[in-house]
Amino acid sequence: MAQENNNQNSNEQDINQLLNVRSAQKGNALDENQLLAVRREKLSALQEAGKDPFRITRFDVTHHSQDVKDDFDALEGKTVTIAGRMMFKRVMGKASFCNIQDLKGSIQCYVARDSIGEESYADFKKYDVGDILGVSGEVFKTKTGEMSIHAASVTLLSKSLQILPEKFHGLTDTDMRYRQRYVDLIMNAEVKDTFIKRSKVLSSIRRYLDGQGFMEVETPMLVSNAGGAAARPFETHFNALDEDLKLRISLELYLKRLIVGGMERVYEIGRVFRNEGLDTRHNPEFTLMELYQAYTDYHGMMDLTENLYRYVAREVTGSEILTYGEHQMDLSKPFERITMVDAVKKYSGVDFHEIHTLEEARAIAKEKHIEFEERHKKGDILNLFFEEFVEEHLIQPTFVMDHPIEISPLTKKKPENPEYVERFEFFMNGWEMANAYSELNDPIDQRERFAAQEALLAAGDAEANHTDEDFLNALSIGMPPTGGIGFGIDRMVMMMTDSPAIRDVLLFPTMKSLPNEKG
Repeated sequence: MAQENNNQNSNEQDINQLLNVRSAQKGNALDENQLLAVRREKLSALQEAGKDPFRITRFDVTHHSQDVKDDFDALEGKTVTIAGRMMFKRVMGKASFCNIQDLKGSIQCYVARDSIGEESYADFKKYDVGDILGVSGEVFKTKTGEMSIHAASVTLLSKSLQILPEKFHGLTDTDMRYRQRYVDLIMNAEVKDTFIKRSKVLSSIRRYLDGQGFMEVETPMLVSNAGGAAARPFETHFNALDEDLKLRISLELYLKRLIVGGMERVYEIGRVFRNEGLDTRHNPEFTLMELYQAYTDYHGMMDLTENLYRYVAREVTGSEILTYGEHQMDLSKPFERITMVDAVKKYSGVDFHEIHTLEEARAIAKEKHIEFEERHKKGDILNLFFEEFVEEHLIQPTFVMDHPIEISPLTKKKPENPEYVERFEFFMNGWEMANAYSELNDPIDQRERFAAQEALLAAGDAEANHTDEDFLNALSIGMPPTGGIGFGIDRMVMMMTDSPAIRDVLLFPTMKSLPNEKG
């Protein structure tokens, strides 16, 4: 055994020594090149011996690692077949241990020469951490009580020609984690768990809405008129039609066309694109869910939102209490409902019911050091007060209702006070999580709102809406009273997973290209 261990030094231990040198010297290029060369030489030797792993097209797996552990009592002494990435290997002469990591976790494998054969064992000793292996063998417990697989066969399914980060520190460089998410998923188990939960969030939303009679649909991403939200679109050119098009910024206007067409409950979960900056809560492409329900209003959307959030929280986290950073948000209680005017009064002391003119609004804004632009109307200034004084206080689930008409071009007016509209924004943790309306279905009023948006566009507001003639035609045919809402899925996932930044819940967030990535 001692001689076997000495021979192993020329293989595994030499590589580990090089890894340690590379770590100590912060990645000496020569050492890394040597390590990469060793791996390529191993691949060449395998190919010359007729054992090219890349020629394997299929490997039948019976269990995942966690399945074996969960069902150990039933599986002990029985043969299972697993496959995954080797994350650790310790060679001890005629027998070795390795850890195989798969979708559900990892499990130890005991690999003995007498069990898999001398030739296979010699091959196994040359395999590297990062290689993908298939292992068949008997389930057992070691003397230390660890659930393991006693390998009867080991198959190299893919040769790793790159080197994983040093195992004790994982992949810690934040920029590299986002750029090389595939490595991040291998090295950081909590990252994989975040994206498994993201998938659960989406499937839970679909289950809930399908159970409420909603139908999932798909609408165009490339559009001639990117409307439905206040945002700057990305623009492109369609060569076949020699026509400029935009990437959608919202799902709204096409979904409302479907309500006109008689589809009474529709929703879409899809990517939208906004040509804006990057920060912890914004990415230029993100996932939006919008739904529209005929014969209801924004109060109906509030009820739906409460029920949906509770359902998803239970499904994904097992609780109606969400912890995000230092805050705990209780979804089990009725969500607070407050008008924007009352919220501003509560947190700033300014009562906009007592402000009747634009001049009065500008005067109080100056007094409170709120910066505004010449184009801003009284309602815009109210919204600026809200953003400055209120948002940060809305930690518990809160519906902020009844927005000024100036910032709500697609929303029904309140019959008793036409300066305001039947709209709410849903807040948690000081963040806007959803935006909902009693949808404007009056085509004459809608045309006037579009005209006001065109005036803003002409005055330099790049986020104002263009008039959409086909949408106006749809409204002219007749749209029933309708409630609609848009949810930011990425923020919802952040909340459900206690993730500090939107990039942590996007598998491949937008990044500035590196010099060698530019075409």
